[in-house]
Amino acid sequence: MLDVSLLGTGGMMPLPYRWLTALMLRYHGKSILIDCGEGTQIALREKGWSPNPVDIICFTHYHADHISGLPGMLLTMGNAERKSPLLLIGPRGLVRVVTALRTIAPELPFEVRCEEIAEDEQVFSFEGFQIKSFKVNHSVVCYGYSMVVERKGRFDKERAQEQQIPMKLWNRLQKGEVITENGITYTPEMVLGEPRKGLKVTYCTDTRPTESIVSNAEGADLLILEGMYGEPDKIAKAKENRHMTMYEAAAVAKAAQVPELWLTHYSPSLLRPEEYLGSVRKIFSNTIAAKDGRTVELKFEED
Repeated sequence: MLDVSLLGTGGMMPLPYRWLTALMLRYHGKSILIDCGEGTQIALREKGWSPNPVDIICFTHYHADHISGLPGMLLTMGNAERKSPLLLIGPRGLVRVVTALRTIAPELPFEVRCEEIAEDEQVFSFEGFQIKSFKVNHSVVCYGYSMVVERKGRFDKERAQEQQIPMKLWNRLQKGEVITENGITYTPEMVLGEPRKGLKVTYCTDTRPTESIVSNAEGADLLILEGMYGEPDKIAKAKENRHMTMYEAAAVAKAAQVPELWLTHYSPSLLRPEEYLGSVRKIFSNTIAAKDGRTVELKFEED
């Protein structure tokens, strides 16, 4: 099961009823935060979740509304006596930006590790899941992210018995281990069926529509995109500032053939994004004008 919570849906500046865009994903005891604008700590508290277990923070880019909440987040983790390392992932310049922000959070009881994205598309692999970054088109270098939870094939007892694989090795092979015993090498492929459908969430803000979003969102169970503007006459402004309108986000979702789209990262002037859903849903019917705290539990398909 993958927990997905859109903690905040605002762009540019927080409002009394709308925190800046941040996404939290939780899977198998791991917590991943994407973007950390001002107010993210409060959004977490309102959700009832703690910042201390966050293992990874990914940044789309370094505009203030996506990273200015980091120093406070780090201090809160430190005050909670966190000891485990924290991994930060982001575009080139991450070390420089984080070092500058840590001027006001210089002493922490845990290690902060930085991994900078070096390619247009890059995969970060962890136990049981991957984080895939892909470059998009904003006024500064900016990336979208997909979190992909892999699912191994089902264990085939009959195949294991036919190959006379010792029963004591079955559990280790199911976990993906390659084992050599008595001169014989056993691999997981010998006892597992074809990989089953996993889970995937794709998230992207601050960009014009790009083919990279469409291709990386293919196969996603949920697509979360910015819908900066809902007013039809704001298309010129969206192009000028390298953002997307709600209608353009819907067109991307349609092209990627995803089952569901959540809109986020609204302009402060867009007070009631739901008012525009009628027209947006003519492009992509299953579009949600997400509000702060919107959450879903994604589950594996039943066999």
